[in-house]
Amino acid sequence: MTEQLYYQNVYLRECTAMVRTCYKEKDRYAAVLDRTVFYPEGGGQPYDTGTLGDAKVLEVHKKDGEIVHYLDRPLEEGKEVTAEINWERRFDLMQQHSGEHMVSGIVHEKYGYDNVGFHMGSDVITIDFNGILTEEQLGEVENLVNQKVWENRNVEITYPSEEELRTLPYRSKKELTGEIRIVNIPETDLCACCGLHVTHTGEVGMVKLLSVQKFRQGVRVEMICGNRVLSYLNEINTQNKEISVLLSAHPAKTAAAVKRLWEENFQNKGKVISLEERVFQNEAESLKGAGNTLIWEEGLESDSVRKLTDAVMHTCQGLCAVFSEQKDGSFKYAVGEEGGDLRTFIKEMNQALQGKGGGKPFFAQGFVQASKEEIEEFFRKLSPTVCGSKK
Repeated sequence: MTEQLYYQNVYLRECTAMVRTCYKEKDRYAAVLDRTVFYPEGGGQPYDTGTLGDAKVLEVHKKDGEIVHYLDRPLEEGKEVTAEINWERRFDLMQQHSGEHMVSGIVHEKYGYDNVGFHMGSDVITIDFNGILTEEQLGEVENLVNQKVWENRNVEITYPSEEELRTLPYRSKKELTGEIRIVNIPETDLCACCGLHVTHTGEVGMVKLLSVQKFRQGVRVEMICGNRVLSYLNEINTQNKEISVLLSAHPAKTAAAVKRLWEENFQNKGKVISLEERVFQNEAESLKGAGNTLIWEEGLESDSVRKLTDAVMHTCQGLCAVFSEQKDGSFKYAVGEEGGDLRTFIKEMNQALQGKGGGKPFFAQGFVQASKEEIEEFFRKLSPTVCGSKK
């Protein structure tokens, strides 16, 4: 069995080890050492990465009781190599894992909810709880957790006997047998866990709970710890500075400036809609009794294409089709005919013009991937006297 040095000292970054076996497995190589500082994936914590001699360690897993290091090149069996982990990654994962335990412990103690699943991603951690938490409650949990972080308590790792375990109210997602590793963060959390943790809560630095949303029968919480909090704050600060410059507002008052801008935009949008409707009505009046009508516009939103078609189809006494070219060269369309049945026509048009869309028998919307010339030719076949608007 490989000696697991990471359990003896989580801060050990490198060691020398002897290569017991090394073999090719698909497009990579698998090596087993006599001892290792590399933590294999387990307990919700990702594996370590780093180097074994000149080989890059891609993944580390437990397989058939052995710790297997997956490499980009082979190692000579029986040879001694230097094993070195990516310490920045390891410490980050330790911060996240210990912070997750603290949040889960506080939520369990304060609200009685269980952590029923969590994922430690490269950007955020997600924790699933089997009960509902509000934004206000999330804020309370965050404050309590950070108070515990700054108390800088010792994180204790023990292997209690079966008799001792019966008296411990530790958290666990499943029934456990054999030697059980207990992670104890005093007055915060007591949990069975095989993952790696900081030895003092102060090393977690800070815990930030980013969001809470309904998930299954409970909620999913997003969180970050340690250096990720600093990176997050720096990113938010940079973005807020850019916004403050664009809005000519103090960085602490960007929200109020955005609100004013939103209100102005809402008012202007209402004016634009009112003017647009007047233009469409004028267009409808100018095409009164024109018969089948084909109208061209540029850059209209789908709703505006619909409104223009609806206005004209009630006055032209025929079929009205509006096409609006988009930035990618495609055309949005709406086709309508008062009292008509356009289902067959729309199907044929979509087939002929590489389009997609549908709707009611007398009205349809969609898009086509054809040129203006191809669209005009299709409509000329429908009606040689089709009326084209001035647009």
